[in-house]
Amino acid sequence: MLELDSITAGYERRAPVFRDVSLSVAPGEAVGLLGPSGCGKSTLARVAALLHRPESGRVVLDGEEVRGWRHRAPRGQRTAVGVVFQQPRMSADPRLRLHDLIAEPLRANGRRREAGERVAELAVAVGLTDDLLARRPHEVSDGQLQRACLARALVLRPRWLVCDEMTAMLDASTTAALVTAVERYRAATGAGLLAVGHDRTLLARWCDRTVDWTAEPAVCG
Repeated sequence: MLELDSITAGYERRAPVFRDVSLSVAPGEAVGLLGPSGCGKSTLARVAALLHRPESGRVVLDGEEVRGWRHRAPRGQRTAVGVVFQQPRMSADPRLRLHDLIAEPLRANGRRREAGERVAELAVAVGLTDDLLARRPHEVSDGQLQRACLARALVLRPRWLVCDEMTAMLDASTTAALVTAVERYRAATGAGLLAVGHDRTLLARWCDRTVDWTAEPAVCG
């Protein structure tokens, strides 16, 4: 279970973005979090991905409370959650070829030997050719780069996946391809999914249940 219990979060010297929000995602479950821009969805997604320390509340991952954030989170917890952001160019190192971008988490965790086989496997899953894998971010489209970012999020076989507006900037065909890749990964692994967005129709089709932030601002599931 991925549990966010009574989370209050914000940024230094500012009022909290939200207060006392709770959210849970069961293993194998896909939960959509729907809400307008500025309501705090992305901040909550970063908390769920162990990238942003909340001001108060608890994050519990598979029964164990999280006590470290970003690189200070225990490796077992840090690698259990994969995350895909809305803007791939903000989260991709422009110096790396797509192959190396996908393999980066493996190398950072001392698993370099797995890189070739795992990247090849994920490239097929997300629809990247060898030619595209050899290019750098500025040489590919936003959709192609987002495919690589999704592959990077899956490369360590996370038990939980957080997608923060993953398809917001993409055309319909690329959106369908990425959603299909996530669904196949979940079916194969039993991973849980938190999908953040503002497209009610997409979340309703993609997720087992959808929570409307504006309707339930304090208790999200």
